[in-house]
Amino acid sequence: MITFAIIAIILVWGVVSYNGLIRTINRAKEAWSDIDVQLKRRYDLIPNLINTVKGYATHESSVFENVTKARAAAMGATSLNDKSQTEATLAGALKSVFAIAEAYPELKANENFMSLQTELADTEDKIQAARRFYNANVRDLNTSVQVFPGNIIAGMFHITAMEFFQLDATEQAAKQPVQVKF
Repeated sequence: MITFAIIAIILVWGVVSYNGLIRTINRAKEAWSDIDVQLKRRYDLIPNLINTVKGYATHESSVFENVTKARAAAMGATSLNDKSQTEATLAGALKSVFAIAEAYPELKANENFMSLQTELADTEDKIQAARRFYNANVRDLNTSVQVFPGNIIAGMFHITAMEFFQLDATEQAAKQPVQVKF
């Protein structure tokens, strides 16, 4: 009877631990989809921003090409590490576009440009919030996978730690001055 009770307790503990890990994985995946939605929103805003700025600064074609290439690379990134790097490049390229806007007062006063700039800033804030939410969920999962006794269940079912979504390169790029050549 005691043996049966011990086996039942271990079995219940295993099921509860496994279900907890699966819930945490699903929360992390949901959090990643929130990031993905915001990134796609930003990708959709960029062509409109470029077209608006092009109307005022037609001779800045290299900046527009850099943004277009950076956008395409970010959209095509598949791994988390690639996504982090390409997003950093895109953020730097977008800073160049806004630096150009500073040189054109009539562009800064353009209602469409102002609206796009506001939407892009709002999207950036949402990306940062989604990144924090994702990383918190990944932290919880990684802790569960790495500590005893959760690591036993994780090992049995080949559940591994997930990568954080770091934007260190983006944050470093934001600290660098933008060079605009006319």
